[in-house]
Amino acid sequence: MIQELFHVSYDSAKRDLRILEEKGLLKRTHGGALPIRQIATGRPAKMTCKDILSVKENYKAIALKAVSMIENNDVIFITSATVGYLMVQNLPNDIKIRVVTNSIVLAEELRTRDNISVIMLGGEMDNKGNCYDAIAIETIKRLRFDKCFITSACISAEFGLSIQRTGAISFWNALIDSSKKTIGLFPTEKIGYESIVSICPANRLTSLITDWDACEEDLQKFDEQGIEVVVVDKEIL
Repeated sequence: MIQELFHVSYDSAKRDLRILEEKGLLKRTHGGALPIRQIATGRPAKMTCKDILSVKENYKAIALKAVSMIENNDVIFITSATVGYLMVQNLPNDIKIRVVTNSIVLAEELRTRDNISVIMLGGEMDNKGNCYDAIAIETIKRLRFDKCFITSACISAEFGLSIQRTGAISFWNALIDSSKKTIGLFPTEKIGYESIVSICPANRLTSLITDWDACEEDLQKFDEQGIEVVVVDKEIL
């Protein structure tokens, strides 16, 4: 793509990208490069069909891979972020599962599904329809999850999972403590970056699902920490 766009050779493109990365202007990925700080900053208050259609294909590919890991009779938690909403949209109809959520948006999507039992974590809601407070945390401590599907603003091997605000740190750690398997859903845009506040070390994840553009060097660091790294291909779409 870069070679065609700027009419340069592969070696020239590779050299120039390396120079720009050394200057801190971009981060190289497997398929190209991303400008520094091009990261997702949070979750939508309410997603519509139009929003879903505009989501990048890597988010959907990650969501589909995550759904494929769900088994009959699983008790799971699904993040209220965009990738979690895409998971909910693609949950199978031929298995029975129990979904725990702190989001009224996800609960509304799930409430009419005959094969899905929903546990809604209560507490004081934020303006996006999510609960993270002590009431929600206390409920989580009384539950056990087969699989917990989570994400955050960023993830790096050095700083772990990170977010912009401190309020939800205890919530996410309670989820991880209560889960047999914790599966991180992280598109390329979130990998290798660090937000303000660390939630926990990266190796608290059992698995990390990412996409075809993720930087191999970053993924190698996660692998060295004992995290199962799953790289989805466009063919899953």
